[in-house]
Amino acid sequence: MDAEKAKVLFDEGGTLVFLNVPEGTEFGIDYNSWTVGPNFRGVKMIPPGVHFIYYSAVNSDQQTAPRTGFFHNFEQKEILVKEWDAYMEDIKDSSADASTVERVLINKQEMDRFLGHYPYENYKKWVSLTNYITPGLAQSLQPVNGKICSVTEFVSKCSTSQSRKQEAEAELRKPARMEDGEGSTASSKLADMEKRLPKMETVPGTEIRFNQIPKIKYPPGSSPKDMTKYSLDSSYALKAMLQSCYKKPDQMLGILGEIQFSFVCFIVGQVYDAFEHWKRLVHLLCSCEEALSSDTDLFMKFISLMHFQLREIPEDFFVDIVSSNNFLTNTLHEFFSNVKHSSASDALKKRTEEFCKNLTKKYNWDFETEPDDLAPVVVDLN
Repeated sequence: MDAEKAKVLFDEGGTLVFLNVPEGTEFGIDYNSWTVGPNFRGVKMIPPGVHFIYYSAVNSDQQTAPRTGFFHNFEQKEILVKEWDAYMEDIKDSSADASTVERVLINKQEMDRFLGHYPYENYKKWVSLTNYITPGLAQSLQPVNGKICSVTEFVSKCSTSQSRKQEAEAELRKPARMEDGEGSTASSKLADMEKRLPKMETVPGTEIRFNQIPKIKYPPGSSPKDMTKYSLDSSYALKAMLQSCYKKPDQMLGILGEIQFSFVCFIVGQVYDAFEHWKRLVHLLCSCEEALSSDTDLFMKFISLMHFQLREIPEDFFVDIVSSNNFLTNTLHEFFSNVKHSSASDALKKRTEEFCKNLTKKYNWDFETEPDDLAPVVVDLN
């Protein structure tokens, strides 16, 4: 970083003060992570905008806890103060009290030497992955408790002596099962075991609040012909989601931001459910045909977004997860085919063709051969 940029960030950048973090804790911001040393107090010179902060506690046996993080929009010159809860081995839920913040502000100059510099050399990459995530969108998607955990938190459903008695009586009223000479069948034994397991629910307020993709894919009162059409073409479902989930006039940017949000939660936050949501959103856009001619700008930006995301996924990752069941190649094959045979603009068709060639060259993916699950079924009537 040149001296001029460093001075601007020093004067205008945000600061995260993270107090009492145990030595050895994994700490990260955006695409950068470190192991906390004895003098760590936080990070300074953070460029204004949306950032993802995360951490993992480490015990005495050097075992690392699941990753936890949160999005925060840093304003110019903002100082965000967070504290570590030694008992919970986690960041405190509440903000630092006024006296702590005041102490930090008073000792700002002394604190400065304990703050690491934000790695500006990776900032351009971070912007390319998050440029559609607005502060409002991040706030609306983030869990109510403000923490994104890589492992889903469950709690056993409450039961009472009365409810357990009712369940036992219901079991007694059921007809007896047929048993073989050695007792009940394996399937019935498994069913009995499952019934005895505690009923688990996600802890309220800990789930990421992803927007739901419409389950009904065709307009109300559609003819059978239109029902068939929009069951294959997701254009109506896309339009319905844009109108119901995102505020005007930035509905288009909203869905792109949610794709980026889910991608970051998976790649950086290590949340597998976010990967599943990312796949559903990507498939939604890739299976549109009618919308290609009316929402050119959306799909031009979508191609650019996918270009930057795919660059950040390790190549061996495609073999292990993304290419399992050929999800990505099949989905992109459908997208390229839809664009090619649609009335989309020449600019969109050209951008799509360039994107297809780039993926073919880099990953050796075949988008010419019809995928097995999309190929027509040949029925032998003889």
